[in-house]
Amino acid sequence: MDNNLPGSGGSKGGFGSLFGGAAPEYSNTELAGVPLTGMSPLSPYLNVDPRYLTQDSDEFILPTGANKTRGRFELAFFTIGGCCITGATFGALNGLRMGLAETRDMAWSKPRNVQILNLVTRQGATWANTLGSLALLYSVLGVVIEKARGAEDDLNTVAAGTMTGMLYKSTGGLRGVARGGLAGLAISGLYALYSNWDHLKGRSPTHF
Repeated sequence: MDNNLPGSGGSKGGFGSLFGGAAPEYSNTELAGVPLTGMSPLSPYLNVDPRYLTQDSDEFILPTGANKTRGRFELAFFTIGGCCITGATFGALNGLRMGLAETRDMAWSKPRNVQILNLVTRQGATWANTLGSLALLYSVLGVVIEKARGAEDDLNTVAAGTMTGMLYKSTGGLRGVARGGLAGLAISGLYALYSNWDHLKGRSPTHF
């Protein structure tokens, strides 16, 4: 199609005059030199400069001083809810295993079904309460340590995990506190190592 036809030029001027001025014209050479990564070629007849469509940065709009990753307070809700669901699922499966093992000598009947169902609900509630309580302690301690130190790093994770284990086993005496602290230290240390594995291998870490 010839861009120099009289009808073509008249239509351009007519559409441009509707918006208060003539539309800028770009030659095919100028349009060919514009990088359009991930975009299909634009028609040269659009009243848009393709240079404005090239995005070199993230398109997220964040408040001044806000981080691009969620903080501990935002992650606390996900952590507590996820631990409760995980505990309920594991407890239900464990209760089903226990129920089938304890009633293996019974015929399939209503008493056996009721006994299995009781074990499933009891174990599910117990494990959900246990993991939910641990997640609540860990989240609260993590937020408190973060606010007290004024920094967010893996030291907060390890400290919160260690203190969570110590508080959860505080009713077992000094030996129970020591065992709980070591368990919390080991679990939180492994989590910190896993979350920084990409960084240790030289790749950019993934944030959630």
